[in-house]
Amino acid sequence: MLRKIDKHSGVPAYLQIVNMIKSEILLGNLQKGSQLPSIRDLQVIFDVNINTVIKALEKLKNEGYIESEQGIGYFIKKDIDVEEGVIKIIRECVTKLKNSRIDYYTSMLIFEEVWKNE
Repeated sequence: MLRKIDKHSGVPAYLQIVNMIKSEILLGNLQKGSQLPSIRDLQVIFDVNINTVIKALEKLKNEGYIESEQGIGYFIKKDIDVEEGVIKIIRECVTKLKNSRIDYYTSMLIFEEVWKNE
């Protein structure tokens, strides 16, 4: 579900938008060929400046997730398929982190550091 960005999260607004749209693709709520709301509608949904929406859409376009049709709008270009085995590993990891009382933000910091160093 697309919603207002968190202006106090420390994550740039355009990246929050990118991540929300990717999440909706991953969850199957936005499928290949689906049209995104208009830029003005997205501006209202996310409660951000129109340039922030455009920056997010351009990033998604450059990454190949969406495409635009002049005068018509933006469309989902590809689905994000994640193997069930990968999701199982992530669930097991999350369970271990929670059992170890490691909070979400600390988990993300650990994940980011491991990701950079692998």
